[in-house]
Amino acid sequence: MTSFGNALRFVLFVNGLLLVVLAAAMTVPMLVDLGMENADWWAFAGSAGVCAFIGASLALSCRGLSDRLNARAGYLLTVSAWVLVSLFGCLPLYFSSLGLSFTDAYFETMSALTTTGSTVLSGLDDMAPGLLLWRSLMQWIGGVGIVVMAMMLLPMLRVGGMQLFRTESSDISGKPVARVVHMAALTVAVYVGLSVLCAIGYDLAGMGSFDAINHAMATIATGGYSTKDASMGYFDSVGIEMVGIVFMAAGALPLIFYAHLFTKGSRAFFQERQVLVFLCVLAGAIVLMTAWNVDTNHMPVWHALRVSAFNVTSVLTDTGFATTDFGAWGSFATGLFFMLMIIGGCAGSTAGGIKIFRWQILWGGLMRQLRQMIRPNQILLTRYAGNAVDDQTILGVRNFFFIYMMTLLVLSVGVMATGPDFLSAITLVAQGMANAGPGLGALGGPSGNFEALSDPTKWVLIAAMLLGRLELMTVYVLFIAEYWRD
Repeated sequence: MTSFGNALRFVLFVNGLLLVVLAAAMTVPMLVDLGMENADWWAFAGSAGVCAFIGASLALSCRGLSDRLNARAGYLLTVSAWVLVSLFGCLPLYFSSLGLSFTDAYFETMSALTTTGSTVLSGLDDMAPGLLLWRSLMQWIGGVGIVVMAMMLLPMLRVGGMQLFRTESSDISGKPVARVVHMAALTVAVYVGLSVLCAIGYDLAGMGSFDAINHAMATIATGGYSTKDASMGYFDSVGIEMVGIVFMAAGALPLIFYAHLFTKGSRAFFQERQVLVFLCVLAGAIVLMTAWNVDTNHMPVWHALRVSAFNVTSVLTDTGFATTDFGAWGSFATGLFFMLMIIGGCAGSTAGGIKIFRWQILWGGLMRQLRQMIRPNQILLTRYAGNAVDDQTILGVRNFFFIYMMTLLVLSVGVMATGPDFLSAITLVAQGMANAGPGLGALGGPSGNFEALSDPTKWVLIAAMLLGRLELMTVYVLFIAEYWRD
């Protein structure tokens, strides 16, 4: 068999294993609905059976390959995993009593697994608990899958500067965790630990156990699916909002950073530059938004700080929770939230957006070029976290930024072709690519959902969610003819 044939078999083998894991996950909401005597349990049971059969068939028929994963197989594995798992993950929604079309079921599932948080569903307050749990569970699974992919695959694939984290991610206090697989296991342990702490925090703040578990999974995954139509605004609790702010920010930090923090103490804050920059951007945006709400919207200072802190954190981390309709705060708020949505969180986290480290590299490269204009004969370096960044990495980040903006514009034109106006189109695509959840326009804003959009619009947004989550280049390389030549 050719080398590409071996790579394809390996991809099918891993996808088969993922489908088996997905089938096992479906049994959790199935048991919940069965215990609550809800008829939708059969939708989970049947879907789990289909997933288990197809997944096991793929895994067994393609097992036994010893070839290690290379970049070529990595691209196909990354894209096919999200597409295939979304396809089978939507089956319980499609066959449930919700009566969703395939487009709506796939949209909801892709939004969950990419931790976007855009929804076509309403009436969440009275929805079957198994369906609510499945939405949250898919976000939680997608969140940990994103981080493991980012740590294990993207650095090797050299996607948009991610190679910077090839060695950094495994450099934990003299490399006590030297192997990548152990590093991934440590990251998953941190992810689970944060999820448990978040659920306990929500429960102690008065949310209720079921809601606490669901919201904790959505918070740490920075996904934003709620069990209530009014999102976090339903609870109207300062304590719950404070827990949400802390853990949304925690989910937007590199998960491996917590291992650094445990082994190195406070030094980790100064060594991980993107964490400091992220926290400074978050604090600055909260101050700006609070001042705007006090001065322009005439809110009391305490109320302005409360609503600004929660909603700014939600938008910057691309979580998607909301306590109020921040789309009605005025043009400055809309512009600031659009910028924060695009900026995003840290690399190695569950947050979306362009990522803080890329903005740091772009800024460093710009300043080097300006200084070079003044001192053309002097050799100047761009540094990141104290280390020199080579020109190839800077070029990769610039290419990523270019293709990100071009994709945003092209997909926005595609959405406009299906009916929405320019502002709605560009904010819909921006939130999809940033995996942010609610948009900022009249359609898909924090006070509504995406149900009213046409099917063609939803498929464009599905593409935007997938492209944004998989760092664009990973998807685009599959459309080059050379990729498919052996």
